[in-house]
Amino acid sequence: MTFVDRPGEHPRRPATDEELRVLASTLRLRVLRICLHEPHTNKEVAEALGKDPATVLHHVRRLVDTGFLTAQPARRGTRGAREIPYLATGKSWRLDFPPTDRLLLDTFLEEVSLVPVEQVHTMRVGLLLTDGLREEFEERMRDLVEEYRARTENTGDGRAWSLFLAVHPDPNRP
Repeated sequence: MTFVDRPGEHPRRPATDEELRVLASTLRLRVLRICLHEPHTNKEVAEALGKDPATVLHHVRRLVDTGFLTAQPARRGTRGAREIPYLATGKSWRLDFPPTDRLLLDTFLEEVSLVPVEQVHTMRVGLLLTDGLREEFEERMRDLVEEYRARTENTGDGRAWSLFLAVHPDPNRP
């Protein structure tokens, strides 16, 4: 979904080829989600993903090199080792991506498969919309998401929730 810029927001711009390559991975998108609200070390990210830390470190470094993650001040781990936590910068939210593949859908399906089904709240509805009403609907949904994100952006309050919204033509109707 392409969103319209709002006054006072960071302007949205098309993603570069390098940014598209870096984000063309469900694993990297999941790393960003893990580090969205609080910083995590590579070891913590690897544990959350059920992956080898060496494999994850390669992906973390690519995300840092392209500005999607930022290293936080080093800290001492439980055994005194130096650990570097990483935090998502929000850069991906300010980029437009061409809808050329199923990457976001695949990432969503991968993540939601890890959640007990009784904790997944779903809604599915069919709407008849003109192109203008569809654009207005998408714009209002972005405004609503932005409003709720801004309410707790710097407080750290609340439980982390994920939202996936797909607006698409109904393939069951001509």
